[in-house]
Amino acid sequence: METFPLHTISLEEAMKKQFQLVDCVTQNFKGSEILTRGDLGVVQGLNQPVTTHKVEKVLKDFFSAQAAMLVRGAGTMAIRLSLHAASKKYGKTVLVHDAPVYPTTQTSIDMLGLNKVVADFNQLDSIEQVINEQDIQLAIVQFTRQKPSDSYDPEAVIKKIKAVKKEIIVITDDNYSALKVPKIGTECGADLSCFSTFKLLGPEGVGCIVGDADLLSDLREENYSGGLQVQGFEAISVLQGLIYAPVALAISSQVSSEVESRLNAGEVKGVKQAFIANAQSKVIIVELEQPIAAQVLEKAEELGAAPNPVGAESKYEFVPMFYRLSGTFRAANPESVKTMIRINPMRAGAETIIRIIKEAIERG
Repeated sequence: METFPLHTISLEEAMKKQFQLVDCVTQNFKGSEILTRGDLGVVQGLNQPVTTHKVEKVLKDFFSAQAAMLVRGAGTMAIRLSLHAASKKYGKTVLVHDAPVYPTTQTSIDMLGLNKVVADFNQLDSIEQVINEQDIQLAIVQFTRQKPSDSYDPEAVIKKIKAVKKEIIVITDDNYSALKVPKIGTECGADLSCFSTFKLLGPEGVGCIVGDADLLSDLREENYSGGLQVQGFEAISVLQGLIYAPVALAISSQVSSEVESRLNAGEVKGVKQAFIANAQSKVIIVELEQPIAAQVLEKAEELGAAPNPVGAESKYEFVPMFYRLSGTFRAANPESVKTMIRINPMRAGAETIIRIIKEAIERG
């Protein structure tokens, strides 16, 4: 199987992002403010904690955006609120890629009563043809792959959509790609970028929307209650996670490349082939010679591998994860569940992963 993983940043580039983010922090906070847990409540004039307001300014500056907003409900709610704000203002017809839509995004589309129009993002001419034939107001571009054969460049897709009809509001799903790839959606020309900070070593249930100031202003007016505010201590935790995430994710990417190379060199008997894919997270897809994927996953858990995600690269996940293929990949290739597994190194090294898969196959 040929896959087309996204280009990820190097360790050196990840270090630069860490340094850039810390620099943005120092330009918005006093040093003593960082050594606190932040404030609480709806401060008069801001209707949110001062700390949260300052963290959002840091994120705005870091991503060179008009505005940024932290929201409850992680990446799912960031996407849902973005679709709501854009559809309320501009219209209900949304362009999506011709592939299984990520389940929670599909739920949001159904909940908001949006009308889907499909184009093959792998073919830029298809995007132009569909936009010219349909009255489209919105578009969702998912950075990570929705099916194994996906090869599209998200930035090229965004630019094509805007070139054909600049009025289309482009919303990007940056989950599993933010701070792994060189740019998020708004840095590629999108109107709004959405991601979960929990997937970036941050707190549970906090999402981030970056981009158009008018759309985010509308969302702030609607999400005014105290219970919807991300509190100061949570906002500080968002920063703490984002600062360490790029380097950790870059190391994980290096480990993935080493494991892929060693497996394809025949180091582990019973492995037919291995390849790197963005099956949500950037992972190693391992194809086994025999249909024993379920047994291998069971034995890998006994050998110390995580059997399922918590937040898919959250702060809780440091042992390697041996897991079934993602739902969108399974939908595209149902038979793959028998012979394929995915491995996310998390914070483990190549030796640990090779040892676990070797012993799991032997026991399976």
